[in-house]
Amino acid sequence: MPVLTQFIAAFVLAIVLPTAAHAAPLVAFASEEGMARLVRSTARVDFAPLANQFEAQSNIAFCGPTTAAIVINTLRPNDVETPLDHNRLLPEDGRHLAPGRELALPRHTQESVIARGQKTRAQVFGEPVVVNGRSQRDGGYQLRQLDELLRAHQLATRLVIADHKISDEEIRRDLLDNLQRPDDYVIVNYQRSAIGQAGGGHISPLAAYDADSDSVLVLDVNPALHGWVWMPLATLIQGMRTADAQENRGYILLRNR
Repeated sequence: MPVLTQFIAAFVLAIVLPTAAHAAPLVAFASEEGMARLVRSTARVDFAPLANQFEAQSNIAFCGPTTAAIVINTLRPNDVETPLDHNRLLPEDGRHLAPGRELALPRHTQESVIARGQKTRAQVFGEPVVVNGRSQRDGGYQLRQLDELLRAHQLATRLVIADHKISDEEIRRDLLDNLQRPDDYVIVNYQRSAIGQAGGGHISPLAAYDADSDSVLVLDVNPALHGWVWMPLATLIQGMRTADAQENRGYILLRNR
């Protein structure tokens, strides 16, 4: 083989092989491989509690509040201060109810959790706010805003922005350590287009880690767009290292106080 041809072949292999290895596909949880990953996972302690409280977001702006409701209900399933959920009941539903009985069940909902945070429901849906004398829209939740909401619900949180100040190794250690412990959870904020999905910024909880494929299970709260998925950890980190309105995205580690 001529020297020039050998050089070109070596150059192509050096570029293509790492790229192909990095671009591992997302795997649907409902697939045979997806189920196999959960079975062999040794870091799945969060899966059952989160799955038991899972609900899909009701609109395009509510990935943050939905994730918050799932995690709060998971951490406090029998909290006496949990509000009664009347959202799915009509005013006339209780007309035949015996005195002293209640139809509604105690549950934090994606609608009710917003009330304790600084960001109003109208602002979540895009009502303009004035920042430094300028009016701007800020729909949905940035990660720091979601962290404030979670702390308003008396949760202990650690917010991590995936910028140049933290290495991939530190992010990996944070996520894997958390996924192997009960009673604490991980919420991630990533850019869909950066991980190979259609859509913009998104928030969902993590539920498990599979060492063989080096992937994490994302319980996507928007199953109308994308279902639960096993995502290579390197791909998730790439999706978190993207710019939001004011800073990079990242993750929140949280537990009861």
